[in-house]
Amino acid sequence: MIDLASLPSMDIAARVPRLRVLLAEHGDNACDALLVTKLVNIRYLSGFTGSAGMLLVLPDELVLVTDGRYRDQAAEQLAAAGVEADVRIGLTMARQFEIVGVDVTGLRLGLEAHAVTWADQRAMATTHLTFVKELVPTTGLVESLRIVKDDGEVARIEAAATIATAALTRVRDLLDEHPTEHEFGLAIDTEIRRLGAEGTSFETIVGSGPNGAKPHHRAASSSRQIVDGELVVIDYGALVDGYCSDMTRTITTGEPSTTQQRMLDVVRAAQQAGVDAVRAGATAVQVDEACRAIIREAGWGDEFSHGTGHGVGLEIHEDPRVTWSSTATLAAGHVVTVEPGVYLPEHGGVRIEDTVVVTADGCRPLTHASKNRDLRTWPSPPTT
Repeated sequence: MIDLASLPSMDIAARVPRLRVLLAEHGDNACDALLVTKLVNIRYLSGFTGSAGMLLVLPDELVLVTDGRYRDQAAEQLAAAGVEADVRIGLTMARQFEIVGVDVTGLRLGLEAHAVTWADQRAMATTHLTFVKELVPTTGLVESLRIVKDDGEVARIEAAATIATAALTRVRDLLDEHPTEHEFGLAIDTEIRRLGAEGTSFETIVGSGPNGAKPHHRAASSSRQIVDGELVVIDYGALVDGYCSDMTRTITTGEPSTTQQRMLDVVRAAQQAGVDAVRAGATAVQVDEACRAIIREAGWGDEFSHGTGHGVGLEIHEDPRVTWSSTATLAAGHVVTVEPGVYLPEHGGVRIEDTVVVTADGCRPLTHASKNRDLRTWPSPPTT
């Protein structure tokens, strides 16, 4: 089990003051206050983990509006995070929109453009928030804070990765019994929970044989039996204190064919080149190309059909994106994946993925599992 108290703390209370500075600097969309409606952003700013709520960030006040289910939980979680806020309980979702009793008259109120539906925006503008000066669309304000992780966040991602590694190590021998993809995925998921994670960070991917050539094959709906002589792509993660881990390993059941072994060798070399390219100041395109160049030279450029990676944190996919079309430049504290792959339906698929934290002179892996193709030379399961 993970002892959260043993992990570095996160200074959640310092996040709203940093956000207020961004509000004033948001160019033509500068605003006096921000209504945060994306739940993961509410959690980041306040520590509140409920499934319904809105957070109103005012110049000198913070108001959390939720419903009666979370009255005690909201107060407890904000206090634990050291966040001072007025917690208000609405009877319905409509009452949450009204932010009852809060005077925002004459203010330019920012909305999270990617988290508010057109219907909600119209309801705010015509019914619930008619007294504000202007509703202002904003993009990426809270996300721009989330993109750089502090030591506490990195520790939670690494703790989740440690549980994930231990889970896969402990269920590996089930492959000798030729389970279905669903059965093996379920075994991983169950072990992740047994080892103390909140759950999986996304739906576990187990793709064997031709299914491995489908980058996001769904194990949960698959009755295909894993047999000898196949490549098996396993892409999965655990969740610790809201933070995700993400790792892919490709293993073989028995001896690989000549082509399968070449696929493994090429992807492993490409993945290492990508990891070696990660450092503060490197562009996402440079990291992507470091992987892609090796696969292209091997003659499989068209079989690497997705981007090289993505950010990881409170969401499994977040900025920065590591692709050929990205405009991102990496900075210390970014946490990204490096996951090239080659997919040949007649031979299977190979993908190898690590999650790393960017440093000034390189990166540090947060996923520590061996990349050996049969898993049998792995060390003892990490302690958790």
